[in-house]
Amino acid sequence: MVAILICIAAYLLGSVSFSYLIARIVKKIDIREHGSGNAGATNTLRVLGTAPAVVVLLLDVLKGVIAVWLGYWFAAEPIVPFLAGIAAIIGHNWPVFFGFRGGKGVATTIGVFATIAFLPALYAGILAIIAIFITRYVSLGSLIFVVLTPAFIFLLGGNPVSYVLLGFIVAILSIFRHRTNVKRLLSGTESKLGQKVEQ
Repeated sequence: MVAILICIAAYLLGSVSFSYLIARIVKKIDIREHGSGNAGATNTLRVLGTAPAVVVLLLDVLKGVIAVWLGYWFAAEPIVPFLAGIAAIIGHNWPVFFGFRGGKGVATTIGVFATIAFLPALYAGILAIIAIFITRYVSLGSLIFVVLTPAFIFLLGGNPVSYVLLGFIVAILSIFRHRTNVKRLLSGTESKLGQKVEQ
């Protein structure tokens, strides 16, 4: 019962869409109706600029961190923190407070992975940043991060097998959310970082 309550709390935390709220405050717009239509840090950068995007990124990462720590603080089972993290990611992607129209969960996933398995997330993050720097495709870097982190969790060891399995579940979830980006990457039509998107 405690684990269920923790996951519910984590989902509700994840459902707080900072991109939506900040866009309402700064420009009085629905961020989901502008740019790429995604309620996340990258689209906030396109629509509102650097400062609001950084704030959104940090707050979305923090959601993942806090969700995992809820599991550490209030549950004895080692799997609960990861489940709470996944609940926060689901909340970010399908927020109950905003008509279940959210973002793609990358920043929150960063918070979850970095808290659960810091070194695997760090190594994957470095490779993801290099990929973004070279190609200017944020979506490609995001996909590299979510796939390589569970791979590094497995390769580096020291974590429960369940963490590897849950990590790949998160990766599959993220790939699903990025399915249109994958199609555009394959067709060469994906928007690059810094490229103007029609609003």
